[in-house]
Formats: sequence, C-alpha cells, structure tokens
Amino acid sequence: MKVWIPHQAGLNLMGELPPDVTVEVFEHADRLPSEVADVRVWVPPFLGGTDATALLRELPDLSVVQLLSAGADAWAGRTPPGVTLCDARGVHDPSTAEWVVTAILAQLRAFPAFVRAQAERRWANEGNTPTDELTGKRVLIIGAGSIGTAVRNRLAAFDVSFTLVARTARPEQGVHAVEELPRLLPEADVVVVLVPLTDQTRGLIDKGFLAAMPDGALLVNAARGPVAHTEALVAELGTGRISAALDVTDPEPLPADSPLWAMPNVLLTPHVAGGVRGLLPRAYRLVGDQVRRFAAGQPLINTVVDGY
Repeated sequence: MKVWIPHQAGLNLMGELPPDVTVEVFEHADRLPSEVADVRVWVPPFLGGTDATALLRELPDLSVVQLLSAGADAWAGRTPPGVTLCDARGVHDPSTAEWVVTAILAQLRAFPAFVRAQAERRWANEGNTPTDELTGKRVLIIGAGSIGTAVRNRLAAFDVSFTLVARTARPEQGVHAVEELPRLLPEADVVVVLVPLTDQTRGLIDKGFLAAMPDGALLVNAARGPVAHTEALVAELGTGRISAALDVTDPEPLPADSPLWAMPNVLLTPHVAGGVRGLLPRAYRLVGDQVRRFAAGQPLINTVVDGY
C-alpha cells in the first residue's frame, strides 16, 4: 500500500512502518509522485483548503485522509463513502495554547502600544501605565476540547477563574452548553474562542455575542475566521469598548483596507498559532501511528464525526 505525505521531512519522522508500506512525498498538486492506484492513506497539505479535496475523486483505493490541521471544516462531508477522515487533534494543543496565553498577556499588558512606541524611539511610560493584568481575571473558554484544556492548564498559574463551554453541557466536568452564552458572556473578562468551524459555529461571534461582553473585556479568536461575523466585529471593536486578539480573520489574508489593521485595541497575527518548529515532528508521529494502526487493521484515532 502507498501513503502520500506533503513534506519531505515527514519521511524521517513517522517511525518504523510495516515493510509493505511505501511512503511517497506529494508536495505539488500538479505533479503526482506515482500512479494513483494503491494509495490507501493520503495526508493533504497543512491547511490545504477546499481545492485540495478535488483529488479525492482521483484516488480509487483511498481509505484514509489524515489531516495535519485540528480543524476539518474544508473536508467534512466531502470524503467519498468508505473513506475515513481523521484530524490532527492533539498536535496543535501546545502551540495554540501558547499563542492564546501570549496574546492575552500582550493585550492586557499593552505590549502592542509599547512596540509601536519602540518603533518611534519613544519612551512611552506616560499614558500607557498602569496596564491591566491577567491575575484575577474571569476567563471564558468556548471550546472545551483538547486545545481548550491545554489553554486552561497553562492559564491556571495566573490565578484566574474559568468557565468552559462546549457544544453540549458536561455537568460532571463543569462544562456549560453553548446555549448558556448569553448568561455567561457578561461575567467574563477574557473570552477565548477555540471552536471548530461548522454550520452551528459559523457566525457565532455576532452582534449579540459582542454586545453581551462587558466593557473592557478581551476577545481572543484562535478558531477560524468565519466563526466571527466580520462586520459586527469591526463595528463593536471600532467603539473601543472591548479589545481583541485575532489569529484568524474572514477573509484570509485580511484585506489591506480592513479597519481592523489600524485599531489600537486589536492585536492581529496571520493565522500562525500552530506554526512552530515542533509542528512537523508532532504531526508525523500521529501520521506514523495512524499508518501502523491502519496496516494492522486496528481502529484509527481522531476520526471526524459531524465536523468534529
């Protein structure tokens, strides 16, 4: 059987594989590494997008699509019958959690203002201090999966209080249902959004969501851009009432004429929360594990059901 992967480095990161497994590097969409027959496992490019799904129709023996992304929104519902879709749950936990903590601290401690002042060679103590602080904040994490848990674990050292929200309530774990957000949002100082993009979460951050956040609150979006309604986001942030740290936008890349670029209460990064040096080693450990499971006829992990 053949396995197609998108990175040359992955060849040395998957660990020992069964002798009947051939791994080929498929980096360029216009140049197949070999004949399509007997490709049983395909690892598409990271954030390959909807264009990459077109190849699904060309692989007659395909059994498994193993994504390198935690989100499966571009693939869910597009795989042919008999093809199992798996995401990279767990791979991005440490990097995304680090980004969330960094973004929260940067915004609360006014680092963007100090960076702008540094570029102007200006000692900007006056007017920027005292800054806010993370200690004692009420943090609402929307998306209580593995990344949400990783965020909570890292923020626990800052003496904050937590409220977790998921698609459905898990009372035994203290997790609330998304339907409770109208009641929970007014009580949060920091709102971290980590949900996958599905029909249910698209536009979750809308005018009502933002209006329910208290004055001075911080919104952190490390999910997907379309989880937020862009016009509502621009309108609410434009008042200066709340602030935001955004790793994702809708559309991406963010157009140069978007008002978000110039807002002093907005920290923007270009979808880089998962872009760390440890990504490929973690990702291909998962890929190798999945290939060994598949070759041995064992159940796969991280299978995507209903977009999750």
